[in-house]
Amino acid sequence: MTESWAAALDGYFAWLKVERAVSANTLLAYRADLARLAEWMEDNGRPAPGGVEHVDLAAYIVHLSREGLSGRSIQRHRSAFRQFFRHALVEDGIARDPSTLVEAPRARRRLPAVFSERQVEALLEEPRVSDPLGLRDRAMIELMYATGLRVSELVKLPASAVHLEGGFLRVQGKGGKERLIPCGEVATEWLVRYWAEARPRGGSAAFLSRQGRAMTRQNFWVRLTRYARQAGIRGKVSPHVLRHSFATHLLNHGADLRAVQAMLGHADIGTTEIYTHVSRERLKRVHAEFHPRG
Repeated sequence: MTESWAAALDGYFAWLKVERAVSANTLLAYRADLARLAEWMEDNGRPAPGGVEHVDLAAYIVHLSREGLSGRSIQRHRSAFRQFFRHALVEDGIARDPSTLVEAPRARRRLPAVFSERQVEALLEEPRVSDPLGLRDRAMIELMYATGLRVSELVKLPASAVHLEGGFLRVQGKGGKERLIPCGEVATEWLVRYWAEARPRGGSAAFLSRQGRAMTRQNFWVRLTRYARQAGIRGKVSPHVLRHSFATHLLNHGADLRAVQAMLGHADIGTTEIYTHVSRERLKRVHAEFHPRG
């Protein structure tokens, strides 16, 4: 592959657009990352992709790190050039793929934001349950905290998916995978009260707008944020923080990690394990605050 970086990248981007139907935003991101790689390689004596060696890419990773890029950003760059060189190996006949063994620093996993149990209690007291919409909102927040539903699952939840006698929900999550989640006595009581006193007639969704239509994610997000601010909760507020709180509080009280994984609908238990780190960090803070030698 003796063609220049410019020619090689033009061909690659054309292939991505036509053959892979990559979105415009993704294409822009690839262009930016690979243009940066090409410029660095040309400045360091590699005028064409065919001359790049493993050590060149390893040195480029070091360069990105010294430039102050985060581990996550460096991994994105590495992914971009690995895909480029894999394509070049098949389509453009380069002798070998120099990116195969290039490692990138691991991205630090951010601990998810969570509400404290006291904050959740304060949040739940904010909706005015004498008002039909307030009663609906109380039932929604109670159910989300009791089950850890994703906000999309909550607003789309069909009334037929709620099994009151058995005390569980039948939820269709990501990839069409179905799971059963206990919903607890308190959340069930609020749901029954909302259905009996305030839910408009018609519509198949468990929770309906004033017009009798399914709620939107944005509408629930806005209302949840307003209640949180009224309750004096600062920092990040979102439906996902409530889902994080569900998982973290369960683990704080001794729940089994596999059971939490099943309720959250995580395919990989590694995704659920992040909540054990949240629990651990909380224990450290409690120890530091209250232990006489903390």
